[in-house]
Amino acid sequence: MSKKANYKKRILKQLYFGGIFSCADLSDKINISIPVTTKILNELVAEGFVLENGFAPSKGGRRPVTYSIRADVMYIVSVAMDQFVTRLAIMDMHNQFVVATQQVELPLHDNEEALPVLIETINDFIRHSGIAKERIVGIGIGMPGFVDVTKGINYSFLPSNNKRITTQISEAVGLPVFIDNDSSLIALAELRFGSPRSKSNVMVVNISWGVGLGLILNNELFRGDNGFAGEFSHIPIFQNNKLCSCGKRGCLETETSLLVVIEKAKEGLRAGRLSSLKLEALEHYEEAVEALVAAASKGDPFTVELFSEAGYNIGKGVAILIHILNPAMIVLSGRGSAAGKVWEAPIQQAVNEHCIPRLSANTSIQISRLGYEAELIGAASLVMENFDKEGKGAKEPVPQAGLAMRN
Repeated sequence: MSKKANYKKRILKQLYFGGIFSCADLSDKINISIPVTTKILNELVAEGFVLENGFAPSKGGRRPVTYSIRADVMYIVSVAMDQFVTRLAIMDMHNQFVVATQQVELPLHDNEEALPVLIETINDFIRHSGIAKERIVGIGIGMPGFVDVTKGINYSFLPSNNKRITTQISEAVGLPVFIDNDSSLIALAELRFGSPRSKSNVMVVNISWGVGLGLILNNELFRGDNGFAGEFSHIPIFQNNKLCSCGKRGCLETETSLLVVIEKAKEGLRAGRLSSLKLEALEHYEEAVEALVAAASKGDPFTVELFSEAGYNIGKGVAILIHILNPAMIVLSGRGSAAGKVWEAPIQQAVNEHCIPRLSANTSIQISRLGYEAELIGAASLVMENFDKEGKGAKEPVPQAGLAMRN
């Protein structure tokens, strides 16, 4: 990659994440002189990658011209996986969905065919989207489990015969591929596009079939030494002797996951608890979560009780982390965040009971505004995080027929 091409990618990356910038702002962010930045911006405008957005608000003196990336210059295939369901989307440079999101059942546990099925699903999805591969900059995939980002391997799911998952998918699809843990990507989405953008230290709790954690420390995503940081589900916090999915007993997950909430709902209904919930609505996990969220939003006492119990137990785990990390904010994200404010009170109650007040006094608890889409947005962000890096599979984008980036 030539120096100029790299500069162009760095500018496009900043515009993707930041929205609108002046030339001076971009010069400062990418550490290139204003004259060089101006020249490259003019080329990107001429090539159709960047739009001039008029003048910035006056701060005294001459108002600078502002710039933004064109939404349709290139696209990203975004894949969000959990243990049971995989969602696929194609997103533009403004994080808008340009085709209907596809959802397929793809169980990961003990499934030797999960990776071939995933590859076939991605290929079919791109083919039916009608978008040329030349206009797709890459594929970002979020997945549960112990994901080694550097090696491109998932040690928990998607068996790949010790060959990089990223390599296998990339060779089969013909596009650069990047993978990461689902909770890390949810935190990346929150860092780049959510409430934590203004905070330096944030914990992002992914409420789903487990309870994951993404860590934002000093305005950066923290993955740990091997990329495995944030295994919040498996803090051994209870003396309940319940076997966890990890093989240990008493983990946080055994009292807090959506699977646990669903099972407790079934048990309660069978025992005669009064509720607007219907037992038949809880037979399939996806539909069960929707039914529980709908009932809670209408104030169903039994459902609110279930979420409150799980929330309080999540709060006990959060209290431990507050003592260690002293974050400014806790963001509740992922699939379960659809239940909204029903989580806030019980989590705050647990924090009040189990935290030293001085440590927790300035820690706010918020529901993600990105919600269930956070993982898809995070997977797209992962591609753009690597957009300007040599040796990361980044490709030269073609925004439209006959219009290519000049070096």
